[in-house]
Amino acid sequence: MKTEADLLDDLRQPKRKERAFKELVELYQQRLYWHIRKIVLTHENADDVLQDTFMRIFRGIDSFKGKSSLLTWMYRIAHNESLRFLQKNKMSNNTIAINDSIYLEKLTSDIYFDGDEIKKKLHAALLELTEKQRRVFQMKYFDDLSFREIAEVLEVNENTLKSSYYSSVKTIQQLMLTEMTQ
Repeated sequence: MKTEADLLDDLRQPKRKERAFKELVELYQQRLYWHIRKIVLTHENADDVLQDTFMRIFRGIDSFKGKSSLLTWMYRIAHNESLRFLQKNKMSNNTIAINDSIYLEKLTSDIYFDGDEIKKKLHAALLELTEKQRRVFQMKYFDDLSFREIAEVLEVNENTLKSSYYSSVKTIQQLMLTEMTQ
């Protein structure tokens, strides 16, 4: 398997760029898809945003400075493309609302959701968090990113981010315990 440096080198070589980009897509497509999916909610929208993300990555790879890992840079692009998508749809009056019933209905009716009752309760608890807390929790818990990587993607202070994450975990634990004892 190629190292990130080898892949970047190939991406910057005109004769190898297309093949290297296909490798990049194969390596990261699924991770980026699920990150995007948690933000835009539907499979169709996630596919569209993922395509826009990879187009932006392809066009911008030559300007990648290496100040962060390639994965972190791509996550930042995916995150920003997702937010851009939501903003664009909000402005065209096709708002994607994240309210309890719509979110859980979309999640549980999706053919890609294989969750049990515990997972449904976790997602219901996520709705009780602020949007920022939810994003941080999802990136740490579901995407398995380090606090440093999340801080780079969201462009926030790492200590603030840690505080937000642990507060979210505590809130989720309390909500799920309350739900289970009822």
